[in-house]
Amino acid sequence: MASVGTTAGGTRQGPGAGAAAASFPSPAPVPGPAGAEDDAEEPAETHLCVLWSAGCLGLAYYDTGDSAVHFMPDAPDRESLQLLQRVLDEISPRSVVTSAKQDENMTRFLGKLASQEHGEPKRPEIIFLPSVDFGLEISKQRLLSGNYSFIPDSMTTTEKILFLSSIIPFDCLLMPPAPLLILSQVRALGGLLKFLGRRRIGVELEDYNVSVPILGFKKFVLTHLVSIDQDTYSVLQIFKSESHPSVYKVASGLKEGLSLFGILNRCRCKWGEKLLRLWFTRPTHDLGELNSRLDVIQFFLLPQNLDMAQMLHRLLGHIKNVPLILKRMKLSHTKVSDWQVLYKTVYSALGLRDACRSLPQSIQLFRDIAQEFSDDLHHIASLIGKVVDFEGSLAANRFTVLPNIDPEIDERKRRLAGLPSFLTEVARKELENLDCRIPSCSVIYIPLIGFLLSIPRLPSMVAASDFEIEGLDFMFLSEEKLHYRSARTKELDALLGDLHCDIRDQETLLMYQLQCQVLARAAVLTRVLDLASRLDVLLALASAARDYGYSRPRYSPRLFGVRIQNGRHPLMELCARTFVPNSAECGGDKGRVRVITGPNSSGKSIYLKQVGLITFMALVGSFVPAEEAEIGAVDAIFTRIHSCESISLGLSTFMIDLNQQVAKAVNNATERSLVLIDEFGKGTNTVDGLALLAAVLRHWLALGPTCPHVFVATNFLSLVQLPLLPQGPLVQYLTMETCEDGNDLVFFYRVCEGVANASHASHTAAQARLPDKLIARGKEVSDLIRSGKPIKPLKELLKEKQMENCQTLVDKFLKLDLEDPNLDLDIFMRQEVLPAATTIL
Repeated sequence: MASVGTTAGGTRQGPGAGAAAASFPSPAPVPGPAGAEDDAEEPAETHLCVLWSAGCLGLAYYDTGDSAVHFMPDAPDRESLQLLQRVLDEISPRSVVTSAKQDENMTRFLGKLASQEHGEPKRPEIIFLPSVDFGLEISKQRLLSGNYSFIPDSMTTTEKILFLSSIIPFDCLLMPPAPLLILSQVRALGGLLKFLGRRRIGVELEDYNVSVPILGFKKFVLTHLVSIDQDTYSVLQIFKSESHPSVYKVASGLKEGLSLFGILNRCRCKWGEKLLRLWFTRPTHDLGELNSRLDVIQFFLLPQNLDMAQMLHRLLGHIKNVPLILKRMKLSHTKVSDWQVLYKTVYSALGLRDACRSLPQSIQLFRDIAQEFSDDLHHIASLIGKVVDFEGSLAANRFTVLPNIDPEIDERKRRLAGLPSFLTEVARKELENLDCRIPSCSVIYIPLIGFLLSIPRLPSMVAASDFEIEGLDFMFLSEEKLHYRSARTKELDALLGDLHCDIRDQETLLMYQLQCQVLARAAVLTRVLDLASRLDVLLALASAARDYGYSRPRYSPRLFGVRIQNGRHPLMELCARTFVPNSAECGGDKGRVRVITGPNSSGKSIYLKQVGLITFMALVGSFVPAEEAEIGAVDAIFTRIHSCESISLGLSTFMIDLNQQVAKAVNNATERSLVLIDEFGKGTNTVDGLALLAAVLRHWLALGPTCPHVFVATNFLSLVQLPLLPQGPLVQYLTMETCEDGNDLVFFYRVCEGVANASHASHTAAQARLPDKLIARGKEVSDLIRSGKPIKPLKELLKEKQMENCQTLVDKFLKLDLEDPNLDLDIFMRQEVLPAATTIL
């Protein structure tokens, strides 16, 4: 503020130094360049649009996390819509959009989806749109007329059509012998865009002319995928969510517990972690894709490449949430920290490109990064570095540009910087023309208002009429200061204008032009994210393989099954002091059904899970905890290991075992499926459970060469002793090796051929510290049952019971008051003595 000071005596003094004042508040702290707060600002949602007709499924969904539309080429699906259910389990959509005119199977499926009580927290909203919104031609026009930030404005209409046609097959036909029908993926995309425009997802509070940001179209396919249901993911501990232990982070959601995903997730960027989770939900038997992943992991496991892996991992730590930044640019909501994050991300991407150019180009990923991280990245980084004043932007809490970018901005900033001394001189001249009673004055500048003359309020100025001063226009009173416009302040307004707002407007225009330059190259930024996240995942898997001693699996498409040499459980080996590795082999026409018996706590369940986990890890392209592993053409993994209980389902535990676990395996397993069954049948009567287990196994054995690969762990020794299974090469019996040392049972935790002769439940009971009398009685009853002899109660227990009854009767008699006139001994004899005597005798 430029001002003229006063002394204590109130006499006028010479001019004092001051500074130009502004009425806006001081800037708030700006987040650092890491952008961690921005990454977790908005929870991602997905909105799915699906059409099913004539056995063909077409779907597309919008992900608010990356502001991209993902679509799947039309794929055949059964009437049970298993493929659609898999997509729903994977993406957990917030809403499901479909046509009001639907097939009966789809209507029934959506009805069940909307009424499922056990999934209420994740139950999606079902939305029906008129069938006309899914018309083929109108969907094409809706796609072609969309406003997409990844398409440069310089493209003509024809070029835009050709560009979109290279991504979306508008005129692709189903191949014979299927009917020649246009694929419904275009109709699903059109319906999805209609829904987004109507609901205005993510732009609900913006002007109506602001469209939903779409940063790209991404195709995904579900062919070559291995079928794994949610029960299998749970019992194998592939994923395991836990409540956060910190009370301050409970509301933020769940954290990953001890799981396969948890020990392998060493990703440095958010999108790498997201891609790893996606790979886990989409295991594949595409050998080309799997081997390409393993090639990268094997390269980084070489000792001479360790330094390179660590350097790439450090660079990947600076790859941030680019889609969120592009979305904010599209909506003109860019923050100062966004420019810093984007600048670091682009320069880190250039570092990744330069590093990958020095690596063997025979590896596809290195070649893609070296070629597709184009000079557009250098152009973006150069523009941001030359234009954005990061220090000034942080200080002002808004976008500011560096000097020598725009001469007009530089001139206005020079004038603004010189205002304090200039306004001090103006204030001195104004004071000379004011009434001598006014001790001081100042000339201030307020953005959007302009230059004003400010004088202190005198004691004589009480009413509003007292504020009038000749030659001055009264504006307002604030903090005992009167503000006026004078002839000189009006001249300043005309001469200098609204400097602050002019500077902001010009810098905002430059920011918009810079945003347009970045958005025009959004495609390369999206590709950077895709390839960098892939590299991040493979570096994480390589790091885990190095630390845990994993080996590369081999794939054999002619082998229907798996062969594992000295395999280990990836989670159990981290928790146990020592872990005994075991081999597993199932393939060809021998040993398709392997029945494993053994004492309780001997390691049967761990062995089953170990086989399932090693197979799964190989099918996501990871090294595995085994000396050697050969994985055949596995198309599904089914499990019945843990019983799932649910009150809301209204079903018993055994019914859930049958309905949700065993029935899936019986109805869907093929000769290429892996089935793991642990202790099935124990949820019901022993005879009935044994009969059902034998019936299921005989059903598969009757299939002969098309029998799935089954591992069964059971304590039903009668399954072998009776015997209930047919003899032949398809059945192989295994047991867990043990040794009896006196009364102790020693576990070797090693699988060998043979059949257990007893479950040794008494040893487990002894370890659980049950009383010795109970354990001895249990063994006695068990021996009587095996020999078919009647079970009689123990005489000692019977005598103890008789003595207890006698003592109770004596205590009751001694408590009687024989002098009581109301006492009736006959009633006491009938109600107490006679029943007790009968029991004793």
